[in-house]
Amino acid sequence: MNSVERIFALKVSLVMSVRMLGLFMLFPVMSVYAAEYENASALLIGMAIGIYGLTQALLQIPFGYLSDRFGRKPILIIGIAIFFLGSVLAANTSNLIIVVLGRALQGGGAISAVLMAFLADSVHEENRAKANAFVGFQIGVAFMLSLLIGPIISSRVGLEGVFWTIAFLSLLAMLIVFSLEQSKPITYYKLSFKSLKESLTKELITLDVSIFSLHLILAAGFIVMPILIVENQIVSMIDNWHLYLPAIFLSFLGMIPLIVVSEKFNKTKYILLLCILLLIVSQFVFLNASLNFQIFLITLTIFFIAFNSIEALLPSLLSRTADAEKRGLAMGIFSTSQFLGTFFGGAIGGLIYDIYDLNSVFLFTIFVALIWLILILLMPLKTITLKER
Repeated sequence: MNSVERIFALKVSLVMSVRMLGLFMLFPVMSVYAAEYENASALLIGMAIGIYGLTQALLQIPFGYLSDRFGRKPILIIGIAIFFLGSVLAANTSNLIIVVLGRALQGGGAISAVLMAFLADSVHEENRAKANAFVGFQIGVAFMLSLLIGPIISSRVGLEGVFWTIAFLSLLAMLIVFSLEQSKPITYYKLSFKSLKESLTKELITLDVSIFSLHLILAAGFIVMPILIVENQIVSMIDNWHLYLPAIFLSFLGMIPLIVVSEKFNKTKYILLLCILLLIVSQFVFLNASLNFQIFLITLTIFFIAFNSIEALLPSLLSRTADAEKRGLAMGIFSTSQFLGTFFGGAIGGLIYDIYDLNSVFLFTIFVALIWLILILLMPLKTITLKER
């Protein structure tokens, strides 16, 4: 990437990571501190955690379409403003029902697809996988920081303090967006069944199913992996960053050669197949192995190598496959598939764990990965390899 592309990718990654940092901070503390609110119940606590993903999924396509119609930057500003209002609403209440509404409003700022489209618009085709990998790295850093910062803030000023911190971070993201070059509308087209159908070609459906499957496996897997950590006394929950930090760091080192092979030698299909196989291997180890810290760390690293590689490749493939004038809409469908995968992974994984047992969740994720593997195997090579330079 040239210097202009690097600066732009940095700004986009900062917007994404600052926003995601605020969201991730809630994960280790929400279920503990939300129980102290008025009208608290297990159902409402679950809603407070999960409703964000649902509203994100519902609004990714409209936001993507609007960014095609009116330009990326103004839609980003509107989305962050909605996210800020949701954060303030959740911070100013002691009623969990209002917190749920605030979380739903946070999800209403569905700008992931717009950011991805903006990045694709501004980075040359041959550099998009690198740019997406850079953004993915920043999100990984945000995730690790959130595991440290969230409990510290909540222990001092409560859950409302976390929401105020998230509101402040959203203002920082807004300032970064204002510093981006003004975007222009791409083209006008009517959002209709026909335009949606045109954005659901066989190639794009394959990518949408892929991101859905990837995040379904992630969400379902992370329902039970923390339980494995506790049951096998891998590390105490307050120190779980000792496990996740090296795993994420090593995984980013491991994904570099895979991205290079995919980009330089045009072997995207084979890299995808390899990564899906690595996901399956990791799930089998979690299912069958006698786990200690070293084995868990290695297995988690394998999982993250596969996850991060696919997470970097799929948006790059999508940006090359989708028509430029409808890239925002295609990104919206893609992001909707991602958040639906997270929602259904958490819901189905939790249901399976509740009805059966922990191992059944890993059997479920293995089954999903096998179906996904067969889909990629059956797709013609040209549909999921990068276009000729």
